[in-house]
Amino acid sequence: MPEPAGVEARRLAYRALLRIDGGDRANVALAELLGASGLAERDRAFVTELVYGTTRMRRACDFLVERFSLRPLDAPTLAALRLGAYQLHFLGTPAHAAVSATVEVAPRRSRGLVNAILRRVAGAPVSWPDAATRLSYPDWVVERLVADLGEADGIAALEQMNQAVSVPARPDGYVQGAASQEVTQAVGAQAGERVADLCAAPGGKTSGLAATGATVAATDVDAARLEVVAGVVRDLGATSVVLAVADGRAPPWRQGSFDRVLVDAPCTGLGVLHRRPDARWRRRPDDVARLADLQRQLLDAAVALLGPGATLVYSVCTLTAEETLGVDDWLAAAHPELAPLAPPRPPWRPHGRGALLLPQDTGSDGMALLRLRKDVAA
Repeated sequence: MPEPAGVEARRLAYRALLRIDGGDRANVALAELLGASGLAERDRAFVTELVYGTTRMRRACDFLVERFSLRPLDAPTLAALRLGAYQLHFLGTPAHAAVSATVEVAPRRSRGLVNAILRRVAGAPVSWPDAATRLSYPDWVVERLVADLGEADGIAALEQMNQAVSVPARPDGYVQGAASQEVTQAVGAQAGERVADLCAAPGGKTSGLAATGATVAATDVDAARLEVVAGVVRDLGATSVVLAVADGRAPPWRQGSFDRVLVDAPCTGLGVLHRRPDARWRRRPDDVARLADLQRQLLDAAVALLGPGATLVYSVCTLTAEETLGVDDWLAAAHPELAPLAPPRPPWRPHGRGALLLPQDTGSDGMALLRLRKDVAA
């Protein structure tokens, strides 16, 4: 006899959580399991909410359940308890439904423990020990964004990135965040121009640039990711794109030959944690300095591609000062031949010579953007 839909959905979510705990990326594990599930659309949406929500709020869920555990919890039992705690505290699911269905998917040996702890979670008030636990982020992420943005904006950004958001579709049907679409527009590409996109995957900005009629030379260091770009370009019918597997720090293009260059650089992604629920647990504090160094190297290569009067656009979907203001300060010193162009208007905020969009400003992605023009005489 098939399981009730609620149990089946929770069982699938539980399996995804186990895979994520084992190192799989949330979007990959979820897509594979849903693809083989045969679940109805409503149940698929419920599974997605459970997996992404429980993964985002993992630290908070651990606090909710570990108050009532007298011994360390093994990974499969803890995954079931996190799943139940998320339903009880964050979804407001009635206790009888959340507890009974979650117990059904827990390991048989620990069902009694899961039942007992979740019933206590359901009836107990919560007093969070600190903001990082309440908001469910590593301490260093909270400390970094509060230090870099100020307490009010830092906490507001973190709170907003705990909310699921819908991503809009462009007129051509490609699904892309509004902030990313604005980055593409900020490049200002025109028909007949030559544009380089040095970090092209997954292809949204490349295809958006090609839609202007410009010829786009797009590179990515990862061949598999560049295949994704190729698929996007092909599906959208963009014919003016040249693709090359290459490190953006050493692009295979002639120096001084481009009208515009986009460096949408690899970054810590601390402005899009709502869309990448497991990223907050994967990132490490030393990633900030490591990626800022990579960003500087990419920009050095990008500057070499600029022709006289050409435009350079730098963007990152993160909020740290080191990857935004720090990179801007380095560019100003290393490349005085580049002059700033006008930043976007509100809700973008002035940020060094560029602009910053915080998640709470639009209910979407956090993004930094810098536009510069090479001196015609340089």
